Amino acid sequence: MASSAPVATLEGWTKSSFTGGGLTHDVYEKGSGPGVVLIPEVPGMTPEVLGLAQHLVERGFTVAVPSPFGTPGREGTTGYTLRTVARLCVSAEFRAFALDAHRPITDFLRAVAADLATRTPGAGVGVIGMCFTGGFALATAIEGSVLASVLSQPATPFPISRARRLDPGASSSEMDALAARTANDGLCVLGLRFSEDVSAPRSRFAAIKAKLGDAFEVIELDSSAGNPGGYTRGAHSVLTSEVRETPPNSAFETREHVVEFLRKNISARAG
Repeated sequence: MASSAPVATLEGWTKSSFTGGGLTHDVYEKGSGPGVVLIPEVPGMTPEVLGLAQHLVERGFTVAVPSPFGTPGREGTTGYTLRTVARLCVSAEFRAFALDAHRPITDFLRAVAADLATRTPGAGVGVIGMCFTGGFALATAIEGSVLASVLSQPATPFPISRARRLDPGASSSEMDALAARTANDGLCVLGLRFSEDVSAPRSRFAAIKAKLGDAFEVIELDSSAGNPGGYTRGAHSVLTSEVRETPPNSAFETREHVVEFLRKNISARAG
């Protein structure tokens, strides 16, 4: 019986330097088929993040993983994570605490998505953000080639005040543009969280839902005391560290829902 999350290594991934939005970072790519931009969670491209990336490759996607922080392939220890968070907190590129903010890193991510769309089949691409980068997937979806955006436990801006708990992780003008895209371009957005996860507050999801309406689908996994999945109240990473494949748990099922959400919205529209 598997008692840990799926993991993978950097084997087979192609690394290249990419410049867009005034920023330059490495991007790792693998696979064939419709394109998906997978934005790592803190502290970076850990074996668990690579496990999700490899799963997407095996399910028929071309996956591009930008590496704007951390050391690719390094295990996500507590010390490494805390040091990474400390650096990100003071970075103007990410604006971890800012309210109603445009984050410069999303300009880079939009350029990655646009480039991937030119090289992969389908009507567009998908984007996944997790934890610190969850909201980045929302703001990246302003890019016209993005047809499916997945926000897994979005934790930025850090929810240290009521205003920040309500903040969707994108600026007001970006949210207006996203609402227009859901109404006119068929953009679909999926949000994932554990029920007791204070770092990805329910109020943030409610604010996004109020703006995007039925275009925003929410999946909330039960992590309350005595929950049937056996999750702790601290359960956080829906698509990586909480996934169990044997036997499959609800995080595994949610990961499969994400695969079908991406396939439906980017590859089924091809041609």
